[in-house]
Amino acid sequence: MTDCPCEQPLLTEDTLFNGRLACRQHRQGYRFSVDAVLLAHFCRPAARSRVLDLGCGCGVISLILCHRHPELRLTGLELQPALAELARSNAEANQLGGRFAVRQGDLRRIGERILPESFDLVVSNPPYHRVGGGRISREDECALARHELAADPDSVLAAAAFAVKNRGAVCCIYPAERLASVLAAMTRSRLTPKRLQPVHSCPEDGQARLTLIEAVKNGGEGLRLLPPLHVYQRRNGPYSPEVARMYEAAA
Repeated sequence: MTDCPCEQPLLTEDTLFNGRLACRQHRQGYRFSVDAVLLAHFCRPAARSRVLDLGCGCGVISLILCHRHPELRLTGLELQPALAELARSNAEANQLGGRFAVRQGDLRRIGERILPESFDLVVSNPPYHRVGGGRISREDECALARHELAADPDSVLAAAAFAVKNRGAVCCIYPAERLASVLAAMTRSRLTPKRLQPVHSCPEDGQARLTLIEAVKNGGEGLRLLPPLHVYQRRNGPYSPEVARMYEAAA
C-alpha cells in the first residue's frame, strides 16, 4: 500500500445518529468540529420555521436540524463554491434536497441572495480566528472557514439581522474570550442576547472556551445564563454524556 495523497479519496464520510445521517467532507479542506454539533442542539426552532444557516460549510448544522425537526425548511448560504456544492450533495445523499436548499454567495452582500426578514431563525458557526491572531491555513478553504477573512462578527451579525424577521432568533457560537466584542456587535445590529451558555472542555477546566448565544431581533431585556456545558468527562477523556447524546439521539 502507498500513502501517496493522489490515491487518497477526495471525500470522507462521517455519520451521526447511529449512522442515520451521513456527512461528506473534503479530506484536505475544512472539516466540521464539535462546535457545529453543539450549536445545532442549542437552537430552538419552532415547528415549520424557516431557518437560514449562515456560512453553512458542508451543511452539517442544517443536516442535523433537518433530522431532528422534520417540519423545518432550511436554506444555507455559503461563500465558497466547492463547499456550497458539497452541502447540496449532502442534502441529496440524505434525501433532504426538498427541505434544505443551498445558495452560494457572500454574507457581506446578503441582499443579493436573501430577502430581508424572510427567516424565523438564523444559525451561524462563523469563522472566529482573527487575522493576525493565529496561524493562517495554507489551504484557502480552511483559511476562509476558520479565520475572519470574509466574515468578522459585525458582518456575520449584520447579515443575520438582515435575514431574520422582527422578534426572530439568531443563534451562534464564538470563543468565550470574544464575548464582549460579539455582544457589542449584536447591539449594533439590534440583536438582544437572551440565552448564553458557556462551554468548558471538561469539569476540571475552570475557564470557558466557547460561548453559545441566542439573541432576538429587537428583543426586550432579560438574559438567561445557562449552566456550563462540558464537552469531555475529563481531560483526554471521552465525550460527556450530554455531548455523546448529541451524536447518538434522533431528537
